[in-house]
Amino acid sequence: MREIITMPSVALAAVATAATPALAANVDIAVTGPVVELQVSQQVLGDPDKAMVSAGVTSRAQTAVAAMQANAREMDAVLKRLKDLGVPDDRVQTSGITLNPQYNYRNNQPPQFIGYDATNTVSIELRDLERVGPVLDSLVAAGATNLNGPAWGIVDDTAPKAQARKAAFEAAFAQARDYARMAGYSDARLLAVEESLGYSQPMYDRAITAQASAPPPPAAVTPTRPGRVATQVTLIAKFELVK
Repeated sequence: MREIITMPSVALAAVATAATPALAANVDIAVTGPVVELQVSQQVLGDPDKAMVSAGVTSRAQTAVAAMQANAREMDAVLKRLKDLGVPDDRVQTSGITLNPQYNYRNNQPPQFIGYDATNTVSIELRDLERVGPVLDSLVAAGATNLNGPAWGIVDDTAPKAQARKAAFEAAFAQARDYARMAGYSDARLLAVEESLGYSQPMYDRAITAQASAPPPPAAVTPTRPGRVATQVTLIAKFELVK
């Protein structure tokens, strides 16, 4: 189920020209009337069918080598748990590995070295939205100490983008004709249109960020609510006001 949301549109410029060429896709178009430039955004709400989460392990040791080795063992357990949960390998991607010395800073005293922190993080795409919470809990039980997400999205947003694009184009034309009538003209002629990159964003929901130090009680399951996601298209269109 999809729902169109009209975003506020802004008239960026309205300037009168006299036989001044307007550039659109490297083609000169002669104009004789005023030109109005509009930015219009339209969103289409839809039900998400994927969730992106990240999970990782941070390990501390007194030497860099020991920290990396400990982290490798602990992260391997998390990756094995993902495989046991049935998450395909092509939906798991290493997103970051860091190694940094850690210090204890105290007032008026030199920093005290306390060890090296090694962190390994993977990004995970989940398609079964009912299992997002249980998967996160299972990863923590397997040793994950860092969680971030979920970010809800749509696997194939071609259809909602097309719907938002059509709505934005029609809204831009309607506004241009409004300007034409207010200025004493009869219609508007499209000169150029530019589309910014569309994107999907969560609506009516919050991402979960957690630093996990211990597994939750056995009876607890992390709750998640996918809400809806918005696919947005923004057009910048130029119109000539014509008699």
